[in-house]
Amino acid sequence: MAEILAALRSLMASHSPPLDALIVPSEDYHQSEYVSDRDKRREFVSGFTGSAGLALITKTEARLWTDGRYFLQALQQLSDEWQLMRMGEDPPVDAWVSDNLPEEAAIGVDPWCVSVDTAQKWERAFEKKQQKLVQTSSNFVDEVWKNRPPAEINPVIVHPLAFAGRSVAEKLKDLREKLPEENSRGLIITALDEVAWLYNIRGSDVSYCPVVHAFAIVTLNSAFFYVDKRKVSSKVSSSLQENGIEVREYGEVSSDVALLASNQLDKDTGLRSGRNGVCENDKCEAEENTNDLTWVDPASCCYALFSKLDAKKVLLQQSPLALAKAVKNPVELDGLKNAHIRDGAAVVQYLVWLDKQMQEIYGASGYFLEGKGAGKKRSDTVKLTEVTVSDKLEGFRASKEHFRGLSFPTISSVGPNAAIIHYEPEAETCAELDPDSIYLFDSGAQYLDGTTDITRTVHFGKPSAHEKTCYTSVLKGHIALGNARFPNGTNGPALDILARIPLWKYGLDYRHGTGHGVGSYLYVHEGPHTISFRQQPRNVPLQVSMTVTDEPGYYEDGSFGIRLENVLVIKEADTEFNFGDKGYLSFEHITWAPYQIKLIDFSLLTPEEIEWLNSYHSKCREILSPFMDKNEQDWLKKATEPVST
Repeated sequence: MAEILAALRSLMASHSPPLDALIVPSEDYHQSEYVSDRDKRREFVSGFTGSAGLALITKTEARLWTDGRYFLQALQQLSDEWQLMRMGEDPPVDAWVSDNLPEEAAIGVDPWCVSVDTAQKWERAFEKKQQKLVQTSSNFVDEVWKNRPPAEINPVIVHPLAFAGRSVAEKLKDLREKLPEENSRGLIITALDEVAWLYNIRGSDVSYCPVVHAFAIVTLNSAFFYVDKRKVSSKVSSSLQENGIEVREYGEVSSDVALLASNQLDKDTGLRSGRNGVCENDKCEAEENTNDLTWVDPASCCYALFSKLDAKKVLLQQSPLALAKAVKNPVELDGLKNAHIRDGAAVVQYLVWLDKQMQEIYGASGYFLEGKGAGKKRSDTVKLTEVTVSDKLEGFRASKEHFRGLSFPTISSVGPNAAIIHYEPEAETCAELDPDSIYLFDSGAQYLDGTTDITRTVHFGKPSAHEKTCYTSVLKGHIALGNARFPNGTNGPALDILARIPLWKYGLDYRHGTGHGVGSYLYVHEGPHTISFRQQPRNVPLQVSMTVTDEPGYYEDGSFGIRLENVLVIKEADTEFNFGDKGYLSFEHITWAPYQIKLIDFSLLTPEEIEWLNSYHSKCREILSPFMDKNEQDWLKKATEPVST
């Protein structure tokens, strides 16, 4: 790490103007949460492998900012040259720079790796001391990264209408109707999942995410797809062209954005474009002249592309595709429900296998009985680790129809490791399973018909009374949120408290949000909505046919962690009344896997909560049994037996 920092500081000193600091974000050119290996620049310079964070390198210091999911992990991974800055507790990077670096300091950043929103926020903070955000013409990290992974040429794949549910033509028509409503002549689409969703394509350029490194521009008359053309077969190219999409090289987006800004990009159709498509009379002329704004999403568009536009003629507003993609169509909803059934079957098959292994190898009392482990392993040759068991779970998923891979690295964590919220085990350093410790696994898969994300926490020995209290409190919050009814127009953060109240009763809490959207064979984390204690300016109200997770937790550093997670679909609620004529909404669970009965302190549950648990378990049995053999069915029957109130 010291050599890397020295090399970067040398480049900072020789830059014109010399840089007092360099910011290395986590994001790629598309502001993605998950990036390809060659775009993991922040990880390369800092050694911290979490998905969120930002590095700041000054002449004498190196600091890393990350959020509460990763505090423990960062402390373990950062070398002595680095200092951890805790988001939400320590000053954010722009405030720290403003307070600690000298007047007129120059702070460098690669403008391709920072969003418009973020760059402008930093610039406002730096003005206080006449400090300047400098856009570097090259990426310094790339220059010092000797063995940077090469770009992979992975094929672009057409996502069939049978899974997508809506044609590209329909999606483009909807989008083009929105452009004149905002006086816009074109939209620059930079988020990888939005490009994939709009053009009904998928790929494998980013691990766990079926997306293609590509940009898109859509105007009233034209549509462009910017991608390494070596990834596009003639068949895919024909399919795109049939929908009026022109394929261009990835790097051409820069010059085309400049052409769009000067109104030279759109095809000259010889007809005027009006509000409802094509207009053949002079009335449209005045209207077309008002459609001179370029629509850019400030959270996903990089500063480099924005800098090619006339700032006075830019509409900085959330992409219209974010909400369109989040509200699933009926085909997508059916696909997601089916994917979650197959996925639930895989999770139960895994638990059946793991239960048997824990008893045979470790003498554990198992999933159903409470008792301390036998004290010594029954086998000296066989052992289960966090990695070997998660590989087994992947195997169960891989046997299911439409499986295309995992949706994120499996969080398979024993005892103290379960307290690391986004723990990712590695073969060399991971823990062995322990019959006397909690085991938490948070995992998901990519299927052609949907993306899954589920967390269960189990114990194969005798859980302590405290562990049971904590598990039951998490379960109560999970049930409370899942059973919520709320009026149309409600934002996710208004519901977040429901999942925390049972924990707050004991003075407990957790440092992460409670729910995120889930894509349709796309990103496992999908916006623009969220259920979180953090109010987010982009957040939109929860709407019918959105997906959202329900995942409260509790983490005791150095001891254990608990999290329970299901995916929910928002639907209309059948309420007795309809105050304010707003219409009311509720949730439908689409994740199916049992909660471990022996971890629950039933004295803490209300009769209504027990009734809900029994009903959910009954559905698990009914829905998953057809996918199982007799032994698995017997196990599931036992795991879902009704509990008396």
